[in-house]
Amino acid sequence: MLNIEQLHRLDLTLTELRDWLERSALPLWSTAGVEPTTGGFHERIGQDGRPMADDDRRSRVQPRQIYCFSVAHQRGLAGDWDTIVRNGLTYFEKTFLRHDGLYGALADAQGVLIRPEYDLYNQAFALFSFSQIAASFPESRMRMEEKATELLRLLTTHHKHPLAGFEHADPPGVPLCSNPHMHLFEAALAWETLSERPDAWTALADEIAHLALTKFIDPGSGGLREFFDREWNPHPSDKGRVMEPGHQFEWSWLLAQWAALRSDNEAMAKAERLFEIGVDYGMSRDGKVAMMSLYDDFSVHDPIARMWPQTEWLKAATRLALVGTAERQAHYIGSAIKAADAFREFLKTPVSGLWFDKRRPNGTLIDEPAPASTFYHILCAIYEAGANLAKLRARN
Repeated sequence: MLNIEQLHRLDLTLTELRDWLERSALPLWSTAGVEPTTGGFHERIGQDGRPMADDDRRSRVQPRQIYCFSVAHQRGLAGDWDTIVRNGLTYFEKTFLRHDGLYGALADAQGVLIRPEYDLYNQAFALFSFSQIAASFPESRMRMEEKATELLRLLTTHHKHPLAGFEHADPPGVPLCSNPHMHLFEAALAWETLSERPDAWTALADEIAHLALTKFIDPGSGGLREFFDREWNPHPSDKGRVMEPGHQFEWSWLLAQWAALRSDNEAMAKAERLFEIGVDYGMSRDGKVAMMSLYDDFSVHDPIARMWPQTEWLKAATRLALVGTAERQAHYIGSAIKAADAFREFLKTPVSGLWFDKRRPNGTLIDEPAPASTFYHILCAIYEAGANLAKLRARN
C-alpha cells in the first residue's frame, strides 16, 4: 500500500524541482541559451552563466530545445515561447535540412553544415519536436503532422532495415543501435495520441516495441543492450555487452506506457525487470546515483554518473507506480524519492538554472559547462513525475 508520508515527501521535492525549472532554468536557457541573431540554440552554458558561443552545434540539440520551450508555452508559463520556438525551428530547418528532406548531423557556430550525414537519432528528435509543437500550438498541428508524415515516409523508403527497425547510418553498417529506436519509439507514441490518422504511428510504435522485446532485451538476464550486428543479435565485440542503467530506465518508462496502452502483461513485466536492473546493479558505490554503463554480466563498465540517467530513473519509477501492481507502488515511490534526491545532486551549481553533467565515483562533481542536450531529460522528468504523482494522489 502507498505510504502517505512517502507521497508527501516526493511531492515536496518535485515542487522544489519545478520551481527551480520554471524560475531559474527556463528563464536562463531561453535567454543565454539562445543565439539572438539566428534564433538557434547554444550547445552549452558555462557555470558562470555565459554561453559557449563558439561550440559547433549538433542537430539533435535544436529540436530538443524546441521541445522544451514548446512545453513551456503549453503550460502557460510567462515568456515569448512562440517567438523562441518559431525562430528555433526556422534555424533548424535552414541549417540542418538537406535537399532530400532529411536532417544533417553537425553545423559550426556560424550555421554552416559541416557534417551533413544521415543519423537516425537526429531524425527521431525532429519527429518528436514536431509532435510537441503540434500539441502546444494547435494552429501548427496540420503543418507539423505533414512534416512528420513526410519524414517518416523518407525513413521508411530509404533507411528501413530489411528485418525490422531502421538503419542507424548511411551507408548501412554495424553496429546497429537500440538508442535511436528508443527516441523513435518516443516520437511514435507521441504522434499516436495526436494524429487524426494514427495508424502509421501505431504500427511504428508496435514494431519498435516488438524489436525491443525480442532483440534489444536479453532473454536470459532481462537487460537491454546497446549495439547489434546486422541480424539484430548482440554485436560480437565488447560493444555488444554494454548495458546502460539510464537506458534500462528510459526503455522501462516507454515500454510501461506501451504495455498499458496495449494491455500487454509480458511487456509490463519486462519493463519492470529493466527498472530493477537499473536500481539493483546500476548504482554508484555510495548508492546515491545511477552510473553510466554496465557489462551484460552487470559488472561495471563506466562508473562515471551523468545527470540524465537520474531523470530517467525518476520518470520510470513514477510511471511504474502509476501503471504497475498495487503491491509494488510503495516500492516505486520509494525509489522515485531516491531518484529525485540523485537529480538534485547535480543542481548544486553557482548559477541557479544550470547543472553539472558528470559525477566521479568518489562523489565529486566535474566543473564544466552544462550541456543543453540534458535540458529535455530534465524538463520531461519534472513534469512527467509531477503528473504521475497527481494521478496517484487522485486514485488514492
